Amino acid sequence: MPYVNIKITREGATQEQKKQLIEGVTQLLVDVLNKNPATTVVVIDEVDTDNWGIGGVPVTELRKIPR
Repeated sequence: MPYVNIKITREGATQEQKKQLIEGVTQLLVDVLNKNPATTVVVIDEVDTDNWGIGGVPVTELRKIPR
């Protein structure tokens, strides 16, 4: 039983986008590893940008830096 955990920042992924991720990852496991989709579990965790850091800086702050 494959288990896939997708972590994304909570920034407005729609229900349809999350549905597409679940379907796409499930199909990838079917295509590549011949896994049974009925026993494939996909979990999406949405994390607040205050709780996600890159290079020691919260993403909330990184998003404020002009590029």
